[in-house]
Amino acid sequence: MILHLTGPVYGARGRRHEEAWVKDGRVTFTDPGGEQRKVSGVVLAGLADVHCHIGLDAHGAVSADAARAQAVADRNSGVTLARDAGVPADTAWMANEPDLPLIIHSGRHLARPKRYIRNYAHELEDVNDLPAAVEAQARRSDGWVKIVADWIDRDIGDLTPLWPDHVLAQAVKRAHDLGVRVTAHTFSHEALPGLLAAGVDGIEHACGADEAIATEIAQRSIPVTPTLLQVDTFLDIAAQADKKFPLFAKRMRRLHAQRYETIDMLAQAGVFTPVGTDAGGVIDHGRIADEMIEMTRAGLSAKDVIDAATWRGREFLKVPGLDEGARADFVIYDSDPHEDIAVLRRPRAVYLAGESHGDF
Repeated sequence: MILHLTGPVYGARGRRHEEAWVKDGRVTFTDPGGEQRKVSGVVLAGLADVHCHIGLDAHGAVSADAARAQAVADRNSGVTLARDAGVPADTAWMANEPDLPLIIHSGRHLARPKRYIRNYAHELEDVNDLPAAVEAQARRSDGWVKIVADWIDRDIGDLTPLWPDHVLAQAVKRAHDLGVRVTAHTFSHEALPGLLAAGVDGIEHACGADEAIATEIAQRSIPVTPTLLQVDTFLDIAAQADKKFPLFAKRMRRLHAQRYETIDMLAQAGVFTPVGTDAGGVIDHGRIADEMIEMTRAGLSAKDVIDAATWRGREFLKVPGLDEGARADFVIYDSDPHEDIAVLRRPRAVYLAGESHGDF
């Protein structure tokens, strides 16, 4: 059955169409004729969560059933495309599940012993092994590798970089030689110059950016994923660290206090800020609307945030949106979230390849 979408339908580059059609699981903006079923509502391309962890919880890898439940929660929130930003579990099997979002895998986090969350990362004793580890993760990924660039150093009691700058540069070059992009976790300011010099393709969090760094990030056209839901947990992290690591606790409170200012500064500098929930650790899956609302509280417009979660996020991940002939992955709302972004919390239906999954 051909679907006739009576919109508005927000397609490629946010262009508004009054109608569209779905035939054989593909989008067209030309009436194909034939028997049709009308579907009315405000239509957005399926949302892209560019930083989440399907297959991971606070303790490490989860079972296949638990991973499926996470993916379903994301789908029901409107997410039809997700980039896992590092998981220890093998979730490649999800590619054969037609009712689950498309997942772009980044392999496993790369870190050093006792310098990241237990059971998450592939940990390297020798920093010089990073380029080879990047190559190994590249071969089990879908074009991305995730490096942990900073974490608390318990001997110093504060955030410090994990890798020498020259090793980072070698690792990123190795990835690029293989046609793979690199993104990096960083909370601190100290890790950012080395990441930029190495030529990374994405930065996660970037809480420690200042105006000079923001300008350089913009000049290099590197996207920064704010993960404001994760940054909102920094007060809890600081409270747990107060007695043993007071310097770290003080820094985390400062980063939390300036979180909106930092994201607004990055956006004002011209940095693209895609949407990522960081779900899968302490953040529940299915919260992309909450992340998008947080981004508007940081000063971004509803349109810019919606664009980031739809066509711009998909361009970043090299997956088409609601383009002519593209796979029909979309979400339907009863009213336009451009006018009230809280509408994103209430999707009416989610379609994957033109089939409804999670009609609410």
